[in-house]
This record gives sequence, C-alpha cells and structure tokens, in this order.
Amino acid sequence: MTYDELLQRGPYELGSAEKREVYSELLSDLTDRHRECCAPYDRCCELLGDRRGMRRSPETVPMVPVSLFKKAELCSVPAEEVFKTMTSSGTTGQQPSRIFLDRKTAEWQQRTLQRIVSSYIGEKRIPMLIVDSPNVLHDRNLFSARGAGILGFSIFGAKRQYALNENMELDTEAVRSFLEKAAGGPVLVFGFTYMIWKYFYRPLKESGLRLPLENGFLIHGGGWKKLQNEAVSAEDFRDGLFEVCGIRDVRNYYGMAEQTGCIYMECECGHLHVSDYSEILIRDMEDFSVCETGKEGVIQVITPMAWSYPGHSILTEDKGMILGEDDCPCGRKGKYFAITGRIPKAEIRGCSDTYEG
Repeated sequence: MTYDELLQRGPYELGSAEKREVYSELLSDLTDRHRECCAPYDRCCELLGDRRGMRRSPETVPMVPVSLFKKAELCSVPAEEVFKTMTSSGTTGQQPSRIFLDRKTAEWQQRTLQRIVSSYIGEKRIPMLIVDSPNVLHDRNLFSARGAGILGFSIFGAKRQYALNENMELDTEAVRSFLEKAAGGPVLVFGFTYMIWKYFYRPLKESGLRLPLENGFLIHGGGWKKLQNEAVSAEDFRDGLFEVCGIRDVRNYYGMAEQTGCIYMECECGHLHVSDYSEILIRDMEDFSVCETGKEGVIQVITPMAWSYPGHSILTEDKGMILGEDDCPCGRKGKYFAITGRIPKAEIRGCSDTYEG
C-alpha cells in the first residue's frame, strides 16, 4: 500500500495488525530512501545500528530527536525541488527547526489534515473565525508553523474573518459583523491556545462583552505550557470560553511543524486520537524501550508522510501515555493518549511561534 492509497481510506479504520503490516513496509522503504538521499540522516542511522535493506517494524525504525531539525538541514530532495520551507517555533533566542517540503509532501500534508478534521466537523465548509492577525501570513515562501496551521485549517472555512487587527487587538466590531452574517449558523473557530486565551478571552472578559457563538466549533492547539504557568487548566479554558461566547464544543489537538498535517484530534470523550496516517509510541525515559499502556514516557511520532525530509520517525520532547487502543467510547479505531508534560530541560514550545507581545 502506498501513502496515496492510505489516504483514500478513512482516518480511523485500520485495525492494529493491518496497520502494523502497512507501516512496516512503508517505513522500511522510506528509511532506505532517506538514508540514500540525506547524508546527515544516514550517519545517524549508522550510529543507531540500522542496516540498509532491513525489514523494520514501527518500533525499530531509527528515530531522530526533534532538536536535530534545529541543528542540521535534513532534506532528501534536490534544492530545486523544495517548494516550501517550514519553520517551527521557539521563543526569542531559540533556533527554529527548518522543514523542507517538495510539492508531493506538501500535498500529502494538506490531504492528511483534510481527512482527519473532516471526520470531526464534516465535509461542508462553514464560516471561519481565525483568532489571529492576518499579518502572520506576510511571507508565503517561509512558513512558520503558526501561519501554516492557519492556512491548513482555512480549507474548512467558506468565509474567513480574522478576529485580531494588525496590532493584535480584538476587533470586536469586525467579529460582531461576521457573526451577524453567519446568522446563528455553525461557525468554525480556530487559533492557538495561548493566543485565544490572551487576545480573545481576556479582552471579552475584561470588557464584559459576550459574543453569540453557541453554535461554534473551536479547534485549538499549542501553548499549554504558558497557560499552565498561569495556572489555567483545560477545564478553566473551556469554562472561560463558554462564559464569554457560549461555545461548548472545544477540541484540542496535538501536532508539530516537523509533521504538519498529521495532527491528533481530541474526541468528544476528551481523548487525543492517533489516525491511520500516523503512529505514536511511548518510550521509557531511561532506556528508550516501548512503554506499555498507562505508563508515562517520551512520545515518539511516526508517519509515512514525510517524503522530502527524514521526519518519518521523531523522538519529541513531550511526555505522555497511551490510554487505550480500539476501545474509546467515541468509536474510533486506533490508539488514544494523553499529553502529560515536557521532559526536563526541554525548550518551551508553544504552537510554534506563539506571538509575544
């Protein structure tokens, strides 16, 4: 099965045995290709004891630390085929990751995102409120993860309105006008977690204004570290938004610039789900063995989507645990999991370049 063929299927259909077989084939071929085309990755694989041509299971595919994308240019296509360069985030002074995309990989990322999110909100495009400023898209060639997230999710919006002006201030009149035109119908609200809290919730709370978003569906991700530092829990976040705009359907997602498109959406039961387009393993923080269900460790993210760069098996700096597989009450197949924090001394990541102002 090719990745294109995998994308023809629904995002939560594969059983664990079939998925393991498909991934073993795709990841083995992809690892050999990246070893052939990317010298720094080839050296990493040599040090990890990988042998070209070997059959690899998801557990034995060499994993590179996510920090390596900040230190080396990892690219498996000729420079003239690079269609887009993604940058990850980081706070001031941090070196961002650079992810090199050819047209095929960029297309796969978009299709992957579309397949996953549509299974939650449906295929029909609806009015979209973006909690950000249009300034974030100033450079269409060098994409930040924040800009890429907005552009990626924009495919679900029929009419798009930015909630913030160029000075990162809530444009209340523009938002009200947008909601009046939506006439009480469904609205998709998208933004990064910390920005929604700081630039949307707080101004509404402080002003006493309440927006009519009872039929809204809010998708947010990234920036939890900053909210945790301010003692804002996921429950506080949901309750606060309900207070200022009546929105009830609030869904978090987990994702990263190094595997854009392969997001892990929160279901109605509050669980983050692994789709058929990616896989997650939890590694013991002492010996990197695979943790059993319910044990906390470091998250490894895997996808056969990364064709133009060796980002198909990445050891993150996030901690988490698998909660179960194929038995979530929401009915979706596959693993579901929870994020529990960051490993010690890891750089603080927001959703990439969360605005500082």
